[in-house]
Amino acid sequence: MTSTAASRRHRRRPLNSAWGYVLVAPAMLVFAVFSIGPTVFAFGISLFDWNYLNAAKSTFVGLENYLRLADLDRDPSFLQTMGVSLYFVGAMVIGGTVMSLALAMLMRRATKLMLAARASVFLAHVTPIVATSLVWIWIYNPRFGLANGVLHLFGMDSLDWLGSRSTAMISIIVYTLWHEVGFTMIIFVGGLATISGELSEAARVDGATGLKEFWYITLPQLTGYVIFVVVIGSIASLHAFTQFFMLTGGGPDHATATLGYQLYQQAFVFRKTGYGAALAVVLFTICAVLSLSQLRLSRRLNRTD
Repeated sequence: MTSTAASRRHRRRPLNSAWGYVLVAPAMLVFAVFSIGPTVFAFGISLFDWNYLNAAKSTFVGLENYLRLADLDRDPSFLQTMGVSLYFVGAMVIGGTVMSLALAMLMRRATKLMLAARASVFLAHVTPIVATSLVWIWIYNPRFGLANGVLHLFGMDSLDWLGSRSTAMISIIVYTLWHEVGFTMIIFVGGLATISGELSEAARVDGATGLKEFWYITLPQLTGYVIFVVVIGSIASLHAFTQFFMLTGGGPDHATATLGYQLYQQAFVFRKTGYGAALAVVLFTICAVLSLSQLRLSRRLNRTD
């Protein structure tokens, strides 16, 4: 009887595996068509001087577009673009991680008031960037905007928030933090919920309270979450485009022209589609490296645990 039951289970396994592939096939097909396919196509375009209005007139140039990226004499704007992108990514990762973790610590209790506060903060993230950008354009208006109204209350002069090189990027960073911090806050709230209360109680018994408890008990338990937030924050910041397009259009004087915005400019404004595709491949490579790094760090943490 035992051998008969075992043989029946053994026969069912291939059938179950086949049904598993059948069930995931639609999702994998969508992923292949809308993710893998365009990625491969973009790499192919990057090897051509591509004319998207008439593909038959496109000419094969090999690695010429990539060599142009590496040649600062031919395209000095690429180095500036990378500098602007790294500045934005650094500010978003550091500021976003600190702010979201601080908010998560403040709202970690599941009371009605805290749940309402979480929802209000998270609501900004689910609101479309185009709609909220229009609101923030009014906030940053140099003549009658709310931001300058606050400055006037303290006796300070008005600023051209989006029209000055010294304030344009800072203004976009403030807006993006407001829009994105709710998402990472929810991730940290989930991470805090996994920390055993016994550890905190034991730390308090040993005299560790306040910052010491956070530094030696809470933060080490959230290391995996911090790494995840840093990686997805870096990738999202590298991909950022809509707020730059809506708020500043890459200006003033290319002060907010990030890699994502430069990709759009080259491919669709200047019609250098092959060069824009090369920028897209560079962006994809950076994001892939970040993702693989996060995966390796997560595996190391799981092994040590």
